[in-house]
Amino acid sequence: MMQEAKLAQLPNGRPSFTHINELWKKHGELIAALSGGLLTLAAYVLGLMAVPFCWILYPAAYLIGGYFKAREGISETIKTRQLNVELLMVTAAIGAACIGHWLEGAILIFIFALSGALETYSTAKSTNALSALMNLQPEVARLVSNNQETMISVTKIQPGDTIHIQPGERIPADGIVINGETSVNEATMTGESIPVYKKIGEALMAGTMNIDGSVYVRVTKKSGDSLFSKILELVQSAQKEKAPTQLFIDRFERTYVKIVLLTTGLMLFAPHFLFGWSWSETIYRAMVLLVVASPCALVASTTPAVLSSVAYGARRGILIKGGVHLEQLAMIKAIAFDKTGTITKGNPEVVRFMNSSSLDDSTFLSHVAAIENQSSHPLGKAIVTFTANHSAPVLPIADSIKVKPGFGVIGRINQVEYMIGKEQMMGDAALQQFRKENPSYNSDESETLVYVASGGKVVGMFSLKDQIRDSAAAAIRSLQELGIETVMLTGDNEKTASSIQKESGVSSYIANCLPENKVVEIKKLNQKYGHVAMVGDGINDTPALAQASVGLAMGAGNDAALETADIVLMKNDLSKIAEAVRLSKKMSRIVKTNIVFAMAMIAFLIAVNFLQFLTMPFGVVGHEGSTILVILNGLRLLRG
Repeated sequence: MMQEAKLAQLPNGRPSFTHINELWKKHGELIAALSGGLLTLAAYVLGLMAVPFCWILYPAAYLIGGYFKAREGISETIKTRQLNVELLMVTAAIGAACIGHWLEGAILIFIFALSGALETYSTAKSTNALSALMNLQPEVARLVSNNQETMISVTKIQPGDTIHIQPGERIPADGIVINGETSVNEATMTGESIPVYKKIGEALMAGTMNIDGSVYVRVTKKSGDSLFSKILELVQSAQKEKAPTQLFIDRFERTYVKIVLLTTGLMLFAPHFLFGWSWSETIYRAMVLLVVASPCALVASTTPAVLSSVAYGARRGILIKGGVHLEQLAMIKAIAFDKTGTITKGNPEVVRFMNSSSLDDSTFLSHVAAIENQSSHPLGKAIVTFTANHSAPVLPIADSIKVKPGFGVIGRINQVEYMIGKEQMMGDAALQQFRKENPSYNSDESETLVYVASGGKVVGMFSLKDQIRDSAAAAIRSLQELGIETVMLTGDNEKTASSIQKESGVSSYIANCLPENKVVEIKKLNQKYGHVAMVGDGINDTPALAQASVGLAMGAGNDAALETADIVLMKNDLSKIAEAVRLSKKMSRIVKTNIVFAMAMIAFLIAVNFLQFLTMPFGVVGHEGSTILVILNGLRLLRG
C-alpha cells in the first residue's frame, strides 16, 4: 500500500533550493545562452555611450554564454579523441578577442550556444518515451499462495505462480486463466478496440486491461520476458539508431574542424616564410581566417528555418519535435497507418438497429440503454450514446442488473427482463426465428452484433462498427497525389482489414499484425522505399513509430505514442499529414539553399583573405551578413 506523503515545513521560512536546482538542470543551457546574449548587447550599447570599463562585460559574455558548449566540446574531445565544432567555435571567438574584436566573438558564441540549447530541448523529448511506456506496467501483483493473497513486486513473479486480477486492473504478467472469466481490453497490444472474452485456458498479455471479471491466472513468463517488455526493448533499440543525415553531419563536422584548425595553424607561420609577410600580417590573417571560417552561417542556415517551420506547424495543429524529422519527412516515399484510432475513430458506434418488439423505437432504445448504462463495456457505452441522440434523455430505472463477463448483461425494466449481448448468449431457436422474421437484414463482416432478448424471444439487434475518420479518405487521396504509397497495418483479421481498405482508399494493407510484426513490416517497407513514415495512436504502435524514419501520432492517442512519435497531429486530422509533407519539402529546399550559400560565402571570404584583400571589419561584415541573410531566408517559413 502506498504511504501517505508528508509535507515538510521549511526551516526559518527560507526558500528551498530544490526548485532552483531543477530549473537549472532543465533550462540551464538556454539561460546561459540568453544571459551571454544580454551581456553582449549591454556591452555594445554601453560602448556606444563611451561608458568606461564596459569591455569587462565581453569576457563575462564569453564565460557565461560559452560555458555549456565549451564543456561539451572538451568532454566530447576527451571521450572520442576527435575534434568538434564546439571547440572550433570557442577557438574562433578567442581568436577574434585576441585581435581586439570582442563583439564578433561574443556574437559567435551566442548564436552557437542558443542553437545548442534548442537542439537539447528537441532531443530530450525522446527520452520521455520509455518512462511513458513504463507507467503502463503495473508495479505490484496479488500473489496467491496457500489460499492467501500477498502484494509483491511484478519483478518477483515467476512462471508457475498464481496471481489474482480484479476488475479494472491492468494485467501484470503474461499468463493463462485458471479460474473465472472476464473481458479484456487488448488495445494496448493489438490495437483492437472491441474487448476480448477470456475464459479458463485462454492467454492474457501483460499491459492489457481487465474490464469486468475477477480471474486467477497462472503466470507463464517472467516480467522481463513478456510482450510488453519486448515493446520497451524495441523502442529503446530503434531510438538509438541515428538517421543517415545525422551520421553524415557528424562525419562532416569532424572533417571540417580538422581542416579549419590545420589551415589556421599553418597560417600562423607559413605565409611569413613562403610569401615574406610580416609576422603581424601573418598572425592577423590567421585570426581573420579563424573568424570567417567559423560555421556560424552554417548553424544559422538550419535553426531559423526549423524554428519557423515548427512555429507554423504548431499554428496549424502539427506539433513537430525537431527539424531532423521534417527533413526526413521530405524524403518519405510510403506511409504506414495503424487502423484503430488512426484511420478509424477507435471507438465502436451504432450504425443501425432493429426493433422487433411491441414497443416503439424510442421506448425500446431507452429500455436497452437503461440496462447498458449499468455496464462498463465499450459496446454498452456506444448503445447508451446512440440512444441519447435518438431517444428521450431520461432513462427508466433498471434493476436486477447482472453482468456476464464476455457475453453481455441482464436487467429488468418494469418487471420485464432483458438479455443484451452476443449471439452465444441467445438461444439457437430464438436466433433462427429472429433471422427468419427479418430476412432483409444483411450483416457486414466488419460489424459487431449485439442482440436483445426478452420473454424467450430475440426482439432486437444493434450493429456496431469502428467508423473511419471523416478526414481519412481525403487525406489518403492527398498523399497519393504527392506520390506517396499508403499501407494499413492492423491487428484485425483479413475481412475487417479489407473492408476498411475499401472505405479509406489505402493502397494496401497487412492484417494480423502484433507489435513485433509491425516493426518487421516497417523494416521491410524501409528496405523497399528507403524512407517510411508510421502513423499510430497506441502503445502497440510505439515500436513501429520508433523504427520508422518518421513517427506520427494522433493527438488523442496514448501518452507513450505521443512521446515516441516525432510529429503529433494535435487535432487528430489526418489531412494535416499532407500539409506537413509539403512544409517539410519547402523547409528542405530552403535549408539546402542556405547551406550552399553559407559554404560559398565562407569559401569566398577565405580566398579573399589569402589574397590579403580582406580586413577584419569587412570579414566580420561578410560573415555576419551571410548569417543574417540565411536567417531571414529561413524566417520565410513562418508563413508556411
